[in-house]
Amino acid sequence: MRMKLEGITVLAHDVPRLTSFYRDVLGFKVVIEENHYAEFMNSGIRLAICSTPLMADNTNGHHSFIEERKGQAFELNFECASPEAVRTMYEEFVSKGATGITAPKSMSWGHTTGFFADPEGNIHSIFAVNPVAAENG
Repeated sequence: MRMKLEGITVLAHDVPRLTSFYRDVLGFKVVIEENHYAEFMNSGIRLAICSTPLMADNTNGHHSFIEERKGQAFELNFECASPEAVRTMYEEFVSKGATGITAPKSMSWGHTTGFFADPEGNIHSIFAVNPVAAENG
């Protein structure tokens, strides 16, 4: 049997606040917006936000949705076309309310990468593959 990853659901204590962030800061278009659930238009993988109390209800009060979360649980990675685009988008995100974690810089693995946090404290990356320097010929 083969499975396909269809979607990612971000758990949140404050769904409306996180929905506003993903819409107004990151630019995702909202297609469903309810008090405890939101879903965004995205090609490829469905991106949604769901309240932890609703997930607790859906799972018969499973402890993982009731206990306080500690630490980073997931990271979303946003790819840009160029290192310049990474720097521009990072500054735009921070100016609109994202928390800057690490400004974009060239990394040893060949990407220009920056890190920012959303209102729930989830840290995400924005990156571009660095162009390969032309060889002296």
